[in-house]
Amino acid sequence: MTSYVLKTTINVTELMMDVLLIKTSSMGDVLHNLPVVADIQRHIPHARIDWVVEESFASLPALHPGVSHILPVAMRRWRKSWWQARSEIREACRKLGSQHYDLALDTQGLLKSALITRCASTVRCGYARDSAREPLASLFYGRTYHVSKDLHAVERNRQLAGQALGYTPQGAPDYGICAPDTVLPWLPDTPYVVLLHATSRDDKLWDEANWIALGNKLHSAGLRTVLPWGNAEEQMRSERLCAAIRKSVCTPRIALTEAATLLARARAVIGVDTGLSHLAAALNVPTIGIYTATEPGLTGLYAGNRALNLGGNNSSPAIADVQAALAQLLGHA
Repeated sequence: MTSYVLKTTINVTELMMDVLLIKTSSMGDVLHNLPVVADIQRHIPHARIDWVVEESFASLPALHPGVSHILPVAMRRWRKSWWQARSEIREACRKLGSQHYDLALDTQGLLKSALITRCASTVRCGYARDSAREPLASLFYGRTYHVSKDLHAVERNRQLAGQALGYTPQGAPDYGICAPDTVLPWLPDTPYVVLLHATSRDDKLWDEANWIALGNKLHSAGLRTVLPWGNAEEQMRSERLCAAIRKSVCTPRIALTEAATLLARARAVIGVDTGLSHLAAALNVPTIGIYTATEPGLTGLYAGNRALNLGGNNSSPAIADVQAALAQLLGHA
């Protein structure tokens, strides 16, 4: 399939367009796609934007006022038993195909997202074979575009959308989300820092002794620490850390929207390679990303001088490095 850029002499700022974005997961990937919404609104002010997303992350694009309608899918649940879920899959595809869109844009570049894009009855756009994360995905698009793999994920999304819709993204990314004003009765009424210690892989964890030492140093500086969790194992770790960090708070189980509120009100957020760290950065909170098993260059925190990435593959940052980074971020704030 030949890749090309859509050429047009139409003034896109005057267009009424219905655009469908397909970015289903993971949490960080969904958040990295949010600046596309602001770019489209800036260049095509009359565009209406819908979003296909994994059901567990549906509340994230819903935080953006520029997203009109969320279309949840359940690829993670369906793939456990395609046969049993076949009627639900057919209905989801039928519903997607029944909607009118001028353009469907898959910024994920995976076979699963390309198959979802195929359900849309419109012009389907995505990455070219040499640009997609899974090259076979490019076969399912009507129009494909080359975007360098050397760019950060946020910029790849922005560049793809710009080529498909006929504009050039400019300036820093605008995530455009606001946390809900949710009441969290257990939240400290004094300045606090959120410590995000949990992640999907053990090799991405930061040593518990480091968290304890850091938390107590923050307490000495007049900052309490809050430790959220998402499952039983993470809860036990939060409770261990809270027992060792003075005046720290172990949260109850919270929903994603409540986590957004928690992060948005924080003085700063310090977290390992996990989706909530990206959510904090997207909310414009001073955020430090701690990397121990992956390189942050292309998929790390991306929010200008409000976010800093430390460490890398087999390179765990020291406590002193985190303290220095925090002082730098709070200085900017």
